[in-house]
Amino acid sequence: MRLEEIRQQLRAAGAKTCHEERVLRAWTQNVGLDTRHRKAEDFLPLAVRQLLPALTGQLDGLARLRSEHPGEDGSARLLVELADGQTVESVLLPRDGLCVSTQVGCAVGCLFCMTGQEGLLRQVGSAEIVAQVVLARRLRKVTRVVFMGMGEPSHNLDNVMEAIETLGTVAGIGHKNLVFSTVGDRRAFERLPQGPVKPALALSLHTTKAELRTKLLPKAPRIDPDELVDLGEDYARRTGYPIQYQWTLLAGINDSDEEVEGIIRLLKGKYAMMNFIPYNSNEGLGFERPSWERASQLAGRLHQSGILARLRNSAGQDVDGGCGQLRARATATDGTTPPEKPLKRIARAG
Repeated sequence: MRLEEIRQQLRAAGAKTCHEERVLRAWTQNVGLDTRHRKAEDFLPLAVRQLLPALTGQLDGLARLRSEHPGEDGSARLLVELADGQTVESVLLPRDGLCVSTQVGCAVGCLFCMTGQEGLLRQVGSAEIVAQVVLARRLRKVTRVVFMGMGEPSHNLDNVMEAIETLGTVAGIGHKNLVFSTVGDRRAFERLPQGPVKPALALSLHTTKAELRTKLLPKAPRIDPDELVDLGEDYARRTGYPIQYQWTLLAGINDSDEEVEGIIRLLKGKYAMMNFIPYNSNEGLGFERPSWERASQLAGRLHQSGILARLRNSAGQDVDGGCGQLRARATATDGTTPPEKPLKRIARAG
């Protein structure tokens, strides 16, 4: 389901724009429709109020908690079941963050990513993307959303842009706290500046060598690292948000001193920061994570050169919950999963 379909149902019942916004705000923020000074029956048309029970049922079915896997770092991996039975992963992050999925599977086929191994199964609708946020907000506070879960957001631009606009308006999330993560796609660089809500941008770089990047990201658009950084820098200057470059550290592949020198060459003087993420091991994919000491050395070298660098652990390391692993385990076994926790429903009017 797309968000526009929800709006069309409301309009068909006689809702005006202010009524649509109020219903969507109640849904996305998990609040009642009554305000301090006005009750819903004094504000919403009767036909809209009569529609709400059925509409609420639809919204509740968009994303259901299949299982929850808490991590020692305060994160929690969520296996989320969509209305058609397909599953995606969301991640509750420390400091009120949430990582959401934009596709079931992924067409980019990154060699080190479990999600990419099954290819693209289908797009996630804009309402399903927002429903992941609604689900997470029923579990804990969410003030930051990163589009960094399963899928490549630039391959589902219409749905992602629609979700970003809704999250940055009626859902009350600050624009710089919406992070669009991509391997790099010229269509995304064209569309993102045009939207009413301009998210921060995270670019998956992973190497400064064009040939190696093609091998690691076999179906990503052919954009050399130098050009990718130039495109990112242009967006950063337009929005005033630094580009977050993502670099999954793979032992013996992209953790060399030569790569660090390449990063310094590309990012020196740029409005950017580097996120080093030691690989979250996936059995059978043939990659290993470097030692924490080695990763720290690499980040320290960038700091010495005046480049902001953060060394991050992928959430869910201790529960083998790297992106795609929960779904892979769920689809590979007929075993039971933890029961769904009871969740508070959206308050209805009337």
